[in-house]
Amino acid sequence: MPELPEVEVVRRGLADHASGRSIHRAIVYDRRSVRRHPGEMEAFEAELFGTRLGNVVRRGKYLWFEIPSGLPDETPRAALVAHLGMSGQFLVKSTKDRREPHLKISLALDPLDQLPNVVRFIDQRIFGGLFISPLVPTRDGAAGGLGTDLALVPDAVAHIGRDVLDPVFDGPYLASLLASKPSAIKRVLLDQSVVSGVGNIYADEALWRAKIHYLRSANALKKSQVFALAEALKDVMNAALEAGGTSFDALYVNVNGASGYFDRSLNAYGRAGEPCKRCAAEGRETLMKRDAFMGRGSYWCPKCQPKPRPRLGADR
Repeated sequence: MPELPEVEVVRRGLADHASGRSIHRAIVYDRRSVRRHPGEMEAFEAELFGTRLGNVVRRGKYLWFEIPSGLPDETPRAALVAHLGMSGQFLVKSTKDRREPHLKISLALDPLDQLPNVVRFIDQRIFGGLFISPLVPTRDGAAGGLGTDLALVPDAVAHIGRDVLDPVFDGPYLASLLASKPSAIKRVLLDQSVVSGVGNIYADEALWRAKIHYLRSANALKKSQVFALAEALKDVMNAALEAGGTSFDALYVNVNGASGYFDRSLNAYGRAGEPCKRCAAEGRETLMKRDAFMGRGSYWCPKCQPKPRPRLGADR
């Protein structure tokens, strides 16, 4: 599944190519990809005809285009929302380009200079999709997500927590989230209602950088550890953004069809049995470990990230 940096790369590409342009034709090739839209395929195509696409915004792994009302200075009231699911891709193409396998939705845009004029949504596994959702005020009064100044978020996305690339996210903000969470810190990081967009790979990478074991109780972390973790999460995400994402799944590409290469720089994930890079740099040889956790693997260094002592009733 694409993780937050991958989705942010896609957001930036869509902002460059599609923001401010109008849809003059929407075609749905598979109604399953608009199953969350009221009225489904026919209503989706009809409602998007002539729609101008505004800012491209992201919170966690959700993307949306703000849909301007068409009236001067009036706040947008709805958004075209997208979730990539496990295999969703957006590609910007020309109408002359051959149709891709697994093409689900095509949005033909008004011609603009030499820019490609079609946004295509491809989804092999069909877990993702597009739909229109009304915009509602954010609970905290801050901007809805990265890419907008409006304190609005699609109603369908309002339950999703802010992500680590959100301007609001910092050490004190993370501390406020963890204060009431007795669960293991990795479990909390993977809870999309608390912090969105942190998947298994980036959780392991950030915890390694912050020297925190994944089983540490979130509300028992020291202030310095929480602040270090917030910084590590931002650093990991930004490093992945520079590389274009991890791209372990060959299905993931950005809007230009290019893959990311951050997987070549991973310090923790997938390195069980290999030397810890930090320990090696300090003259020690400690082998990374892998544990099963929440149905997936957790990678950690037994020296840098000491395992907490078992507690009665501790969350595993």
